[in-house]
Amino acid sequence: MTDKQDSYKVFLVGHCIPDSYALKSALRSISSSIKMERINNEQTLIDQLSEADLLLVNRVLEGRFSSENGVDLIASLASNNAVNPPKMMLVSNYEDAQQHAVQAGAVPGIGKSSLYDDQTAQRIQSAFGIAEHSANA
Repeated sequence: MTDKQDSYKVFLVGHCIPDSYALKSALRSISSSIKMERINNEQTLIDQLSEADLLLVNRVLEGRFSSENGVDLIASLASNNAVNPPKMMLVSNYEDAQQHAVQAGAVPGIGKSSLYDDQTAQRIQSAFGIAEHSANA
């Protein structure tokens, strides 16, 4: 992966420890330039939002959020004029949830069962705006 910057910051939002570990492993296989932080508190997320390049939001949020629904969180962040969220991506195997997330303001997401698929790498790279560079490498 050809990077435009030294590193990319990804927040793993509302994921349990095992899922966070799996996501971190998959992202490391895409690029060592991806730095990850697990966020399981809505206020912490809002306070640190400007530090992230991408949010990987769990479909069913674990932690302290105003809703258990990741799509609701995406919609709230996308519609809140007080925050300028980074790109957001739903992590879910359910196609209907993925469609709702995109309608709410997310970019096309990834499934937990396809973390190491080429499409996952392409979507992550695209979220960082670097997929076109990888295709030419």
